[in-house]
Parts: sequence; C-alpha cells; structure tokens
Amino acid sequence: MLKAWKWYQHCLSSHPVKTQIVSSGTLWGIGDIGAQYITHSTATSLLPKSNEGAEFKINWKRVAITSMFGFGFVGPVGHFWYEGLDKFIRLRFLLQPKSPRFVATKVAADGIIFGPFDLFVFFTYMGFSTGKNVAQVKEDVKRDFLPALILEGGVWPIFQVVNFRYVPVRYQLLYVNVFCLIDSAFLSWIEQQKNAPWKQWFTSFQPLKERGGEV
Repeated sequence: MLKAWKWYQHCLSSHPVKTQIVSSGTLWGIGDIGAQYITHSTATSLLPKSNEGAEFKINWKRVAITSMFGFGFVGPVGHFWYEGLDKFIRLRFLLQPKSPRFVATKVAADGIIFGPFDLFVFFTYMGFSTGKNVAQVKEDVKRDFLPALILEGGVWPIFQVVNFRYVPVRYQLLYVNVFCLIDSAFLSWIEQQKNAPWKQWFTSFQPLKERGGEV
C-alpha cells in the first residue's frame, strides 16, 4: 500500500490533471458496479422465493457510461474546482487557511455551487447517454434531482468539513472520490430506481400548481 501511495503521489506531481481524471473515472465505475449490485439485491428480495437465486450480471455498458462521467467531468472539473476554490477564498476574503470561517465558507460554496451543479450534470448526462430525448431527460432530472440533493445535503457537508480542514488541497479530490465510491453508487441507484414509490414523497416540496393543483 505504501508503494502504491508513493506511486500515486509521483503521478499526481508529474501529471496532476491526468491522474485526477483516471482515478475519478475508475472510482465512479466501481461505484456503479456497487449500485447495480444493490439494485439487483433489492429487486431479488421482492421476487418470489423461487427466483431468489437469480444471477447477478454486471451491465458493463452502464459501467462505461458512468466511468465516462468520472473521466470527463468529475476528474477535470473537480481538480480545478478545489484548486480554484481554495485560492479564491484565501485571496478574496483574506481568511486564514484551516480557520473555522475559512472551512465554513468553503463548505458553503461547495454545497451551494458545485453540489447542485454536479447532480444536474450527472442526471442530464446519464439521460442523454442512454438515448433519451430532451423531454425524457427533463422528467428524469425533475424526478431524481431533489431527492438526491436533499439526501446528500445531510451527509456531504460533514465529509467536506474534514476535507477542507485536514486534507491538503492537492489530495482533496482524491478524498472526495474515495467517498464517491459510495456516492456514485448512491446516485446510480437513485437513477436506476426510476419512479420508485419512495420518490413520491419529495413531490410534497413542489408548489401545488406544479402538481396539477392537487390539495
């Protein structure tokens, strides 16, 4: 493990963006495999006992699609986001690095700007990459965005406090990507749930007019 870590550090120093891209794509692909397994296990538990032994088969096309999100978006955008965010907060607000106000400002900016943007891009990309049209993608985003944003909003700020307080900037995306093993599985699972009944609860956050004037 120590050799692998030293090798990663060398790659990060020599080719920072390329290293972030490769690590992000790989981890998001692994996360999607986890999501597929969770979805399979959940579906199997709801089937008759005679079908409980249904074999789990990985959808490699979906893994490739999800990995490309990590390669094409999370890696490059995340690299410049964390580097740029740190510099902006230090220079614009003149806050002492690692101070409570510095960390709180970074967590707030990450949650308000990057978090929602990341979710929007993910669900939009997953829709178009599977051949859906604009109307279908719009419905998918409307269905999945709010549940994911609310559920993630209760967890990510805690991880990011630790990240921005203790992790050097160059390793912050790696830290995030490690947790993205869980997060990518979570987002892929949300997307694979389609119109699951539990998502209907989130429609209560929408104005009555958008729900057809229901009372």
